[in-house]
Amino acid sequence: MRTLLNVIWVVLGGFWLALGYFVAGIIACIFIVTIPAGVASFRMARYVLLPFGRTVVKKPGAGAGSKIMNFLWFIIAGWWLALIHIGTALAQTITIVGIANAWVSLKMIPVTCFPFGKEIVSSGGVL
Repeated sequence: MRTLLNVIWVVLGGFWLALGYFVAGIIACIFIVTIPAGVASFRMARYVLLPFGRTVVKKPGAGAGSKIMNFLWFIIAGWWLALIHIGTALAQTITIVGIANAWVSLKMIPVTCFPFGKEIVSSGGVL
């Protein structure tokens, strides 16, 4: 079932969302100082490309560094990636099948805005 949901997700907008994260990651890696943000963006691109069967959990031991990076991330990239999620969700609601995907896209916004201090893990089973 996850595979089917992931295929529908990719067709109805997941590819474009993942591409946005990938571009953000490339831009962040251009500057040496922002490589951690680039790595986080690539991690999110992988999650956004195939979200079903994965979940986001808080990373134990994440401290002040995560909060500082989340603040910088939100200012530099988080807000516009969240806008892309909102736009994608609006476009997905055109079809009945897309309504469920729109809900998933909206549920990703908190981790989109503040990815540091979180970990993406498998929900169990084979992805």
